[in-house]
Amino acid sequence: MLASLGHATVYSLVGMALLAVGFVVLDLLTPGRLAEQIWVHRSTNAAVVLSCGFLGLGLVVFTAIWTNGEASLGAALGWTVAFGLLGVLLQALAGALLELLTPGRMRDVLVSRELHPGSLVLGAAQLAVSFVVVASIW
Repeated sequence: MLASLGHATVYSLVGMALLAVGFVVLDLLTPGRLAEQIWVHRSTNAAVVLSCGFLGLGLVVFTAIWTNGEASLGAALGWTVAFGLLGVLLQALAGALLELLTPGRMRDVLVSRELHPGSLVLGAAQLAVSFVVVASIW
């Protein structure tokens, strides 16, 4: 039982680190500071996109752990980190692609005061990309 608790702790810490990486990447793509946009300026758009990104990455991490749980802890953690980082990269790429395909800039959507439909589209793109990564793990 102690070994399982240790594994759960390590997996949770890795999962939180991957969520932090996802946050930092989205922060780099946001004009200004992402945390400030959400908590000070109360940007629903930034919150929608970050929430979808977190949900998507959480699914990727869950699936990587679930499918590699029988492997040694080191190997399973390696796959979890690899697929988690792939998820972050592909989510950022989805945002860049949307910026190429749509008028305006997705970055500006994140800081818009009014709810912008683009934030829902970007959030859905992040989830969709995450689902593709999840499917590739299975």
